[in-house]
Amino acid sequence: MGLFSKFFKGPEPDMEKSAANAKKVRALFDQAVEHGEKYRLIVGYTEDVKRFNYGFVHGSKTQIGNLIVGWDESDNTIVVVPTVPDLSGYGEPVYYRREEIHKAYRNKYPTDAFIIYPDRKGYIGINAYEWLEDESLYIYLYQKEELEAFTAFFQNVFSTK
Repeated sequence: MGLFSKFFKGPEPDMEKSAANAKKVRALFDQAVEHGEKYRLIVGYTEDVKRFNYGFVHGSKTQIGNLIVGWDESDNTIVVVPTVPDLSGYGEPVYYRREEIHKAYRNKYPTDAFIIYPDRKGYIGINAYEWLEDESLYIYLYQKEELEAFTAFFQNVFSTK
């Protein structure tokens, strides 16, 4: 029975690889964000879906953007830093302060995402996960406890729906 239970269990995270990436995530975030050490961190991604319709050909193309998401409960701020799956670089951080956002909520369908509208025109959708195996598209990091903490923070402080 023990041998078969391993087959049905599915893939499991490599905790050494996850710990190494957690250190890289922390270093990148601290480098990108002033006083970065005061933020708790998760990783996630955002999607940009472009639809096309050329007569008989219909479809869509999705681009994935990886994110390092930090939150600070003392000043109710979320900071999002764009990055790449191998954590070789990062972009400009974007700050979302609770008192400055128009609307925020957790969307569970079609994907579990945290949606933030800083104003009436734009928004960001943060798709967060416990762990995803595809290292070519996503940051390899097991983060169950941190995701639960971020979810509680977001729902208690940011959700306006």
